[in-house]
Amino acid sequence: MIEYWNPLIERMPLEELNKLQEEKLKSIVRYVYEHSDFYRKRFEEAGIRPEDIKTLADVTKLPFTYKKDLRDTYPTGMFCVPNEQLARFHVSSGTTGKPTVVGYTKNDIHEWATSLARAMTSIGVGRGDIIQVSYGYGLFTGGLGLHYGAEEVGSTVLPTSSGNTEKQIELMKDLGTTTMACTPSYFLFMTEVAKSMGISLKDDTKLKIGIFGAEPWSQQMRARIEEITGIKAYDVFGTSELSGPLFTECTYQDGIHIWADQFLIEVIDPKTGEPLPDGERGELVITTLAKEALPLIRYRVGDNTVLNKEPCRCGRTHPRIMRILGRVDDMLIIRGINVFPGQIESVLMNIPEVGEHFQIIVDRVNELDVMTVQIEMTDAAFSDKVNDIIKLEEKVASALHKVLNLAVKVELVDHGSLPRSMGKSKKVIDNRKL
Repeated sequence: MIEYWNPLIERMPLEELNKLQEEKLKSIVRYVYEHSDFYRKRFEEAGIRPEDIKTLADVTKLPFTYKKDLRDTYPTGMFCVPNEQLARFHVSSGTTGKPTVVGYTKNDIHEWATSLARAMTSIGVGRGDIIQVSYGYGLFTGGLGLHYGAEEVGSTVLPTSSGNTEKQIELMKDLGTTTMACTPSYFLFMTEVAKSMGISLKDDTKLKIGIFGAEPWSQQMRARIEEITGIKAYDVFGTSELSGPLFTECTYQDGIHIWADQFLIEVIDPKTGEPLPDGERGELVITTLAKEALPLIRYRVGDNTVLNKEPCRCGRTHPRIMRILGRVDDMLIIRGINVFPGQIESVLMNIPEVGEHFQIIVDRVNELDVMTVQIEMTDAAFSDKVNDIIKLEEKVASALHKVLNLAVKVELVDHGSLPRSMGKSKKVIDNRKL
């Protein structure tokens, strides 16, 4: 039996849902025009007034918002409410300049928790479950986001954050964790540590569901995780600018449900900015329809995906985005060919002898781009015979060449020699000075 957190909203007929979105779009445009000096100026520069937005199609008249805007107005120049109306701040890492600061009113946090409550219910997480939240707590949105969502649905939260992995595995086993929330790379690391402790996550724990995100991961990686651990692995999506983790797939694992009463989504051509037809791959753009402190209009998320507006088999009528295919700025151009790390992962996870950990290294040698993929073998595939190693390297290189149409150097390395991550993994090292 399919469960819903709010069936009236989640199964709302499309015509009614579109009408609701239209009213909310008009309302949020007027709200930011009246309460945000930033948006009032941006709209005036574009020759737009709130009354120009009459239908959902008119969203394309509105200017885009970029992450750079948040940095340029640091810390709170884009907020629509004064600080005394805020319940919380979250702050991004700011590794490439000023961090981005996001503020939340009490109602914003409620909407955030509601979004995750719908999502968690759609994958069967609720009262009676123990959810171990191993995303980072603090300025990062992941930990507290999943924490509040889990409490909203009545689950018991084990707020382990990241790190101290052996202790996490002990608690998972002793307290009966049923749901794990972390990055997929950290979960894979946990399986390795558990094995070294003589613990099987499949046989010795009550784990049945994983909520994985904060970094791209492929369908093939999902299959590998489910095979190793026996759980159902679900994709979670969100960004720190929007509110951290917000949406998941449902039990059908056929796209991530975006709640249309809270968010309006588009997929555009990243080069031209023009909307793309449903089913075409492009850059995700999101307009918040219910946020008070920091609403965002046509925010260019930077993730590559495909929009699917067909009702899901689960009965939910809200649009879905298909699996994130990487970030627009993650794309590597190697000798004129576009390469995404997710493509490489998809190929590798289809080769049984290849382990779960790999790294992509790009160098420029004599003005020519050279890409090397370092790969750990599985224990079963390990061989001390040089010919076996060479044959496996050739097999992997051939498989990558067929998909990428690019010659790739493959290096098999010792198990455990590549870096492990307790948060977002860094799979690409680009040594070129571009």
